[in-house]
Amino acid sequence: MLIYNVTTNIEESAEKEWLHWMKEKHIPDVLDTGKFLSAKMTKVLVEEDMGGITYSVQFTAANKEMLQKYYDEDAPRLRKETNTLFAGRFVAFRTELEVVNEQHVLRPSATHLLFTYGTLQEEAVQLGVFSRLLHGSCDTLPKYKIASKKVADRYPTLEHTKNEKDQITGQVYTVSPEELKQVDAYEGAAYERIQITLVSGRKAWAYQAKNS
Repeated sequence: MLIYNVTTNIEESAEKEWLHWMKEKHIPDVLDTGKFLSAKMTKVLVEEDMGGITYSVQFTAANKEMLQKYYDEDAPRLRKETNTLFAGRFVAFRTELEVVNEQHVLRPSATHLLFTYGTLQEEAVQLGVFSRLLHGSCDTLPKYKIASKKVADRYPTLEHTKNEKDQITGQVYTVSPEELKQVDAYEGAAYERIQITLVSGRKAWAYQAKNS
């Protein structure tokens, strides 16, 4: 995958007009060529010695061949339009960047801790509930034990004993609000979500059988 980066320094007097044209006309026109997968426009937060305001637009291309097709079939026409409208009021240079590695935070809004002690630790269950595997850490829930009576004679639940010697070791996962709702649905009407405090001091959600 390649990034076709266009960095432009535009005169302050033309910035508003140019910015509107870029967002409403030029960038959509470039994407309409079918040669790129996406575009991202950013403002360079530095005061330029040469004056003006600097922006960077990054167009993502699947490969070098597709980018070359853009150069051959579309770039002359689109560059000519830019030069006609803003002649003498901008300076631009272009760079090709090869994507070597790309990583994403899968759930940027992941703000809940979930303590698990049963089936939610299984990979197959995680894929079914979250469509991804969770990466957790070990922690301990004090003053609780696994109840002898199971939900539907099959599924484990918590029992609050208030005994310091009782504890349950489990996994803690970070999940998003949307994923927490998915866990609610998975656990079903037989369970309720409660907030607990772990040995580490972290507060997390856990599920126990209703009326347990």
